[in-house]
Amino acid sequence: MVKTAILFFLTALAEITGCFLPWLWLKKGMSAWLLLPAAASLALFVWLLTLHPAASGRVYAAYGGVYVLTALIWLRVVEGVRLNVWDWTGALVAFCGMLIMVAGWGKA
Repeated sequence: MVKTAILFFLTALAEITGCFLPWLWLKKGMSAWLLLPAAASLALFVWLLTLHPAASGRVYAAYGGVYVLTALIWLRVVEGVRLNVWDWTGALVAFCGMLIMVAGWGKA
């Protein structure tokens, strides 16, 4: 389960990076050259999703829980936004949902 969670976190980082770089270009007026690493990051994201052993729908559902937590960590670390107890509580609930789903993989 730890390996799956780490893989999900790497997947989420690739997706967030791939979406954040075009956002910088469109909203902050940064270079369009950011689209190249963004595309590579999104390709990495898709490839990482294929490394999971479960059916794609289960992977996407469980991944959502890790994505929520990773996006909030990104918001705090990269964008400097202070998070509140509601943010962290919601992320914890979503992450626990992922753990519950992954625990059932192979049992269905």
